[in-house]
Amino acid sequence: MSNFPSLNDDAHLRDVFRSFPRGVSPLLSLHDDIMRRDSDLSVADRELIAAWVSGLNQCAFCYGAHRVMAEAFGISVDLIDALFADFESAPVRPELRALLRFARKLTLEPERIVRGDTEVLFASGWSESAVYDAVLVVSLYAFMNRLVHAAGIIPGSEYEKPDKAALEQRRQGGYVEWGRREGLFGTQEESRSSIID
Repeated sequence: MSNFPSLNDDAHLRDVFRSFPRGVSPLLSLHDDIMRRDSDLSVADRELIAAWVSGLNQCAFCYGAHRVMAEAFGISVDLIDALFADFESAPVRPELRALLRFARKLTLEPERIVRGDTEVLFASGWSESAVYDAVLVVSLYAFMNRLVHAAGIIPGSEYEKPDKAALEQRRQGGYVEWGRREGLFGTQEESRSSIID
């Protein structure tokens, strides 16, 4: 149920952004920069981290959205479910398990991160750039999870069993493109977005 009286109880994130447009354009540009631009982390891995962080933060909306996004980019939903059921025995490649373990600590115990945590990642084969990009994803979804929780947004049925067309749509464009499709930008916001891009 929405926590803002002006929003319907079944409000979606798009409705929050329509009602409160401040910062939406640069926020979606930031999403594209972190989640879609070239990186030592694949888009699939970044979307998996977004789903992982959102699940750890018990943000059902973001978890559902990024579970679907990870699936769209080739991550099995069975793998995602296995990670939450029993992290240590989930069938994930060792270097990704190390990165997800780091993401969990940064999400749940950020004050306890020490140099040894990143050294484990470097020893697992991750570059400094990949580790930094993982930190950006964790940080972005800490922000998004809190925004969604504060607004009281819950997931809709579109995240339950997406069909092939829905998965394909998620592979097309990016977050700014989603904002345009949803009619979130006017001329002024679009011009700001193009400056950031």
